[in-house]
Amino acid sequence: MSAAIEVRVAAVRQLTPVVREFTFEPVQGQLPGFSSGSHVVVHMPLGERSLRNAYSLLSDPADRQRYRIAVRLQDESRGGSRFMHEQVKAGDRLQLSPPANLFAPSSLARHHLLIAGGIGITPFLSYLPELQGRAASFSLHYAFRGGLTDAYLDSLRVSLGARLHSYDAEAGSFLDLAALLGDQPLGSHVYVCGPASLIAAVREQAARLGWPASRVHWEVFASPEPGQPFVAQLARSGRAIEVGSDFSLLEALEQAGVEVPSLCRGGVCGQCATAYLDGAVEHRDAFLSAAERSTTLMPCVSRGLCGSALLLDL
Repeated sequence: MSAAIEVRVAAVRQLTPVVREFTFEPVQGQLPGFSSGSHVVVHMPLGERSLRNAYSLLSDPADRQRYRIAVRLQDESRGGSRFMHEQVKAGDRLQLSPPANLFAPSSLARHHLLIAGGIGITPFLSYLPELQGRAASFSLHYAFRGGLTDAYLDSLRVSLGARLHSYDAEAGSFLDLAALLGDQPLGSHVYVCGPASLIAAVREQAARLGWPASRVHWEVFASPEPGQPFVAQLARSGRAIEVGSDFSLLEALEQAGVEVPSLCRGGVCGQCATAYLDGAVEHRDAFLSAAERSTTLMPCVSRGLCGSALLLDL
């Protein structure tokens, strides 16, 4: 596991009633470089428990002096977004996992179609310096609720002009995905980030129109859904790890000092795939095949069933 980066909160900005931006600077030296579309994992101490949430870096990758992220206050927060909104202030120190990238713009695309929903605008903010710097063909389609999830709209209007297409649900303006995806130049790649419903709709419409899967890219950072508490047994050490209803298996393992490699923490990248030897599993990932699920689970999102002994190959 890579060592955590200690950062100082240099600035906090309230962009909308539910979106807050944080600027981090290194406590020592320079921050590690990152590429467009990268994210970091913020380590959040919440009393006796600790959460780690992934957030897209929205700063210019060329800037090694600071990182910026934006956090949307979730209605059903398990504590992470509420911690960032209510407790973190300028001058505080936090730890971040080093940047990782699961959502880089394709070097093969002749045109980049960017689709953002609400806080899903953040990864595209790090795309823009690269795409504009190499005069790439692109357009950004930004769906939001005016006055609530429209962070960065004004600055994007200034910097992008006609390349920005905005859709305000409060004003009755909505994306027409069939028309949008059906009218793109040859060699286009589509990228989508935002609510799970938007990502699913883009993927389904692209498949319906015959887009090759290799040209459809998406990123989602979702907190694991709660479930019934269960116990995981570690086969190699004999330890028993209790997993609470609002804790993921990955978080419970980390809390117990069992480090498992992870990147997205949302069941899509495959990094935390873990073998299990026995037990019933509620699979919630979007990565493993049906065959793989018979022996492997994704502890960031999947759970053992209450009353069933889950035996991990750890």
